[in-house]
Amino acid sequence: MAQITESESQLAQLEIDPSNFGFLAQLRMMLGAFWGTKIKTRILTLTIALLAIILATTYGQYRLNSWNAPFYDSLQRRDLDAFLIQLEVFVVIAGVLLVLNVIQAFLNQMMALSMREGLTRDLIDQWMKAGRAIKLANFGAIGVNPDQRLHEDARNLAEITTSLSIGLVSSSILLVSFIGVLWEISADFAFNLYGHHIAIPGYMVWAALIYAGTASLLSSFVGRNLPVINAERYSKEAELRFSLMHANENLASITLARGEGSERGQIQNAVTVVLAVIWRQALAITNLTWVSSGFGWLTLVAPILIASPVYFNGMLSFGWLMVAVGAFTQVNAALRWYIDNFRQIADWKAALYRVSTFRKALLEMDKPDIAESDLTQSYGAEQKMVLRDLSVLPGPPGTPTDRGLKIPEAEITIGPGERVMVNGDASVNRHLLFQAMAGLWQWGKGNIIMPPQDDILFMPQRRYFPDTPLRAAVAYPRDPSGFDDVMITDALKRAGLERLAGDLDRHERWDRVLEEDDQARLRLANVLLTAPKWLVLDDALEGLEPETQEEILKVMDEMKDSAIIYIGRQELFQEVMKSRAIHLQPV
Repeated sequence: MAQITESESQLAQLEIDPSNFGFLAQLRMMLGAFWGTKIKTRILTLTIALLAIILATTYGQYRLNSWNAPFYDSLQRRDLDAFLIQLEVFVVIAGVLLVLNVIQAFLNQMMALSMREGLTRDLIDQWMKAGRAIKLANFGAIGVNPDQRLHEDARNLAEITTSLSIGLVSSSILLVSFIGVLWEISADFAFNLYGHHIAIPGYMVWAALIYAGTASLLSSFVGRNLPVINAERYSKEAELRFSLMHANENLASITLARGEGSERGQIQNAVTVVLAVIWRQALAITNLTWVSSGFGWLTLVAPILIASPVYFNGMLSFGWLMVAVGAFTQVNAALRWYIDNFRQIADWKAALYRVSTFRKALLEMDKPDIAESDLTQSYGAEQKMVLRDLSVLPGPPGTPTDRGLKIPEAEITIGPGERVMVNGDASVNRHLLFQAMAGLWQWGKGNIIMPPQDDILFMPQRRYFPDTPLRAAVAYPRDPSGFDDVMITDALKRAGLERLAGDLDRHERWDRVLEEDDQARLRLANVLLTAPKWLVLDDALEGLEPETQEEILKVMDEMKDSAIIYIGRQELFQEVMKSRAIHLQPV
């Protein structure tokens, strides 16, 4: 498929322009996708269960923090009996918290699993809607490596969303629960400074807010580039994986051409690009560590330093000092949730950006104004094909028209059972006509009216076979259960693949197991089995042995009820089919 620069720029703007599809729009996109998922009820049920567990855990932590007062006071008094009693209380509280933590860990995993199931299935459904995937592939960068967005990006988004959501809810509940404790401890705090009596109600609350707020602001400033760097790394990692996969899929051709050196250079270049992004990411993370680790170490003494004025004023016992320290630690942990999770938030934003823009681009494929064009393709109710005032351009307005094509006749009608060969000058890109007839190309002028869609089979030049048992490959894309073994075996025999008649349940990569000519015969068996009323071939016999071409054409000619349109230069087709010719001209 051609890569269209103008089209890339359209979707590139869609993808990166904040005013067009910013963070809030991304969230709305994915929330809408969630609301339409089939597992919405399961996720909501898990959410309610998790909320209940988090509330119970928070209450347990509140009780554990309150336990600090009698426990440390018993140590201060050297009261062994009270000390042992408080140990028993601790065992009960800790045991309950342990059970709650285990339950929450299980529910966390189930939530992540459900989120990934819903997100991945939704993306696959959107991607595999009729015509969307190939249209997206023609729009350049956004359509490159969709497997990365469907697999790795979707996994990251589901898992990180679950982790961050649970952490945010838990921190919010902890904040509400423990901020009251801090306020109560320091509600009457006052001190004298140079003869002035200064009262600061809730002194420890304000200290916690200032402390955590400062850390969060510094983290946000230092790590502001991380989301963009993470998104870029996802993209470059996907390109590296594609380079490796592409080389692996074409090892024989590369070896025969002695192209290992060239491939090695391309793959090494892809590795270099990835490493450069990782280097930038490493520097950003290192700079962020100055803030996160610095405040992390300071937090060891900060609660005691902040609570010490209240303690030294005689307003707290040693036990209540530890309660204050515990409450401050919990409040600070809740308030600094942002700084503690900044790297993960940056990762989440990158995954959200890539997945949401991918899903939006898929939805955009159904809009008629995705690119301005005067070419229309539609499926009619009659068994005929009409090409009217047709010219097909190699790209949107502004693209050079070389290799574009036109049909000189004002209107051409092809009826049921006809044999037609469409050829043209050497400079004409005939493949564009095939794509336009299939509704995969929208640049040009004129009208294409096709027969009912269910009656047409398009056979591209590059053969495709699903990774399935043989019976499913022969019946593709229909359900193989709709054909009995006799029908499938007969189709294989007529196509010249009698030797495979006993292997209907054999599961293979048929594009690797079979030679090129046998792959063409297997495609012929598919045509014979599905028996389309209209068959459109895009130079599908190119590269085959002359004997194989003749065998296939003779079998196809027996399909008297099927109209066969061959797009390409194939003299043998004219000889066997006695076909009518349509000659394409350059625009």
